[in-house]
Amino acid sequence: MKKRAYVDLGFACVDTGRQTRRGFPEVVFCQKKTKEEILKIARQLDRDRDAPLLLTRLDARVYAFLKSKLKGLSYDTKARAAFRKGRRTTAAARGEVLIVTAGTSDIPVAEEAALTLDLMGVSVRKLYDVGVAGVHRVIDRTDILRRAAVIIVVAGMEGALASLVSGLVGCPVVAVPTSCGYGSSFEGLSALLTMLNSCSPGIAVMNIDNGFGAGYFAGLVVRR
Repeated sequence: MKKRAYVDLGFACVDTGRQTRRGFPEVVFCQKKTKEEILKIARQLDRDRDAPLLLTRLDARVYAFLKSKLKGLSYDTKARAAFRKGRRTTAAARGEVLIVTAGTSDIPVAEEAALTLDLMGVSVRKLYDVGVAGVHRVIDRTDILRRAAVIIVVAGMEGALASLVSGLVGCPVVAVPTSCGYGSSFEGLSALLTMLNSCSPGIAVMNIDNGFGAGYFAGLVVRR
């Protein structure tokens, strides 16, 4: 049996073979990890300087601790993530990913998706604050919607924008519910249920606030 490509750190098993399997390395989800744990995991992944490095949901104060220890590490405030671009040429993407948000409060999740796609070598266009409360804003951009290879729709509140966009285009739509909303939005649950129950076919739904997952999935689609 072939030896598995991972490094056992005792508290974590770092998947060093993911770049070979998926074309993109393991990404460090930093929430609820100590800064020392993040550093140990990141150092293992950083050994492959040809591959990008991505640390998601990273507090800016932890980045201040890491930046002198990981050469070339940068921080994206909106995406709440640290990153380093790789030297390896990425697989050619067939088309552009369009990221659409319902409101400005959804932008941090959208920026997480955009950063992920950028590190995957995928071209991104952004169309922000075009939610259904002013539906003419997105209708006026139908030509832009229809040029995209994949569309990521990021929306909180009731999450209706994904269904509307999907009904206007022929490409796959990746829907991302966000935790933005008043009272009974239940921190994104109402948007999630709306997207899961959409009558428009061709929508893949991510979990609440999962911009990284949306970017990764859209990147896989356009790179194959």
